[in-house]
Amino acid sequence: MAYQVEVIETGAVFEVNPEEKLLEAASRQGIRIYSDCEFGGCGTCRIKVVEGQVHYEDDFLPMSVSDEEHADGFAAACQAQVSSNLKISLANHIDSLPEVHALSLRVSSVRELCPGVRELRLHGEDLARATYLPGQYLNIQLEDGRARSFSMATATAQNNELRLFIREVEQGVFTQHQLPQLAVGQSLQVELPLGTFYYRARDWRPMVFVATGTGIAPIRAILESLLDDADCPPIYLYWGMRTEHDLYQLDEFNAWAERLSDFSFIPVLSQPEAGWSGRRGYVQDAVCADHPDGSEFAFYLCGAPAMIADAQTKLKAIGAESDFIYADAFTFQHEQAVAENV
Repeated sequence: MAYQVEVIETGAVFEVNPEEKLLEAASRQGIRIYSDCEFGGCGTCRIKVVEGQVHYEDDFLPMSVSDEEHADGFAAACQAQVSSNLKISLANHIDSLPEVHALSLRVSSVRELCPGVRELRLHGEDLARATYLPGQYLNIQLEDGRARSFSMATATAQNNELRLFIREVEQGVFTQHQLPQLAVGQSLQVELPLGTFYYRARDWRPMVFVATGTGIAPIRAILESLLDDADCPPIYLYWGMRTEHDLYQLDEFNAWAERLSDFSFIPVLSQPEAGWSGRRGYVQDAVCADHPDGSEFAFYLCGAPAMIADAQTKLKAIGAESDFIYADAFTFQHEQAVAENV
């Protein structure tokens, strides 16, 4: 027996079969619920169940939904299964996103930023017609039909060129084997823009950006888009790395302090050398220590899945509102889909 689900905002109705995930059923019937990670980690597909009930496999809540939120009717559509007819609200309020394009781009350069991280620059005239929101990502198509996803580190395609920060992954098909061998002028097939990680100007709240590893790429793009914007709210940037040698954007972010109206940059090292005088430990712990009341902030998280999951839990514990916690969700996706970004 299939259950009926009604979307309150649009009046659209679709059916969900037993054991089928709500997002899967909606996609099958042409109902758009924005999503990214599709295993409950990011919160992009959050909905609110206004009437009816949902449940999860083994009664285990996904990490993007707390016990309190579940009790209030919030659900992760990608993992939720239906127990009755539903009325749902699309509570994530995602803006209209730019059109996705398939493009052929050429390699401008590949260079090492720090041990284990390379910058890949891609250019092409077709970028002139492919707008994106700073913070979104692209897919690079591999010859075997799979794809790898990487955030664009620039606010726009400056001079029809994009920058990507790419971490080497042990036995990574692209990052360890193909990337070092790329030649200038070589063509790569890409799809862009993708993802729902971007600056929400409508929030107009002080913003806390939290990154680990190459998760700094989409945050760099957002910050670049806010340079010299006198109406920009206060910004706190926390970047977690292992050692000082890993902070390949250090000089640039320090220089940007004069071009952002109210900007604080706090690098946090988990394995600092003896001479390091800055913050130590885990980046999410530094955020919570500095901002014990998170209720007035918007948080942007990008990096290792473990960091994001821990940060979401700890931020909610200090009063951060779930509707103002944004995550670069594709970092949660499994190897077959993307997975080599952080």
